[in-house]
Amino acid sequence: MKLYYSPGACSLAPHIVASEAGLDLDLVRVDLASKKTEGGDDFLKVNPNGYVPTLVTGAAEPVTEASVVVQYLADQKPEAGLMPKSGDPARYRIQQWLAFISTELHKTFSPFFKPTTPDATKEANRALLSKRLGYVETELANGPYLTGNTFTAADAYLWTVLGWSKAVNFDLSSFPNVQRFMATVASRPAVRKALQEEGLA
Repeated sequence: MKLYYSPGACSLAPHIVASEAGLDLDLVRVDLASKKTEGGDDFLKVNPNGYVPTLVTGAAEPVTEASVVVQYLADQKPEAGLMPKSGDPARYRIQQWLAFISTELHKTFSPFFKPTTPDATKEANRALLSKRLGYVETELANGPYLTGNTFTAADAYLWTVLGWSKAVNFDLSSFPNVQRFMATVASRPAVRKALQEEGLA
């Protein structure tokens, strides 16, 4: 399998999942500005939307969207416990978290990385992030990870997205459970391995 990624982007989440599951990936770095791979190929021919992650599996169509790619990879090694089996209520709880992270957190961070975003929009998004993280903070009081004591694909996605806080100067100090979560995930060997492979460690 081939994962198209950009260091520190949301593609880090599936990279972490693969690392946790012990899956071997061929990593292809993408310059998101030029839409070129590190080898100079046109990334738009792989993913017409031009964003990562994009996972090429050998099937006719690549797998895209971070929340879907992490599930696909987790399902390749069910014994790793990153996604419960289909039909298990616990799976839908994790899928619920993946949807929340994608729509309520990931998309709220995105405007901070666009130079044309008005300051008023950024301030509104900061307020929304604070509100949404209040919910995450409460949920993390129940254990080290989102659904308790087991690290899942949703935790990889949450950790990746909240890792952007420093880049946009979003202060996490009022969320002690979130800070604990960030430190706990950062200490996992598979996470450190993924960071090293992306040149981020």
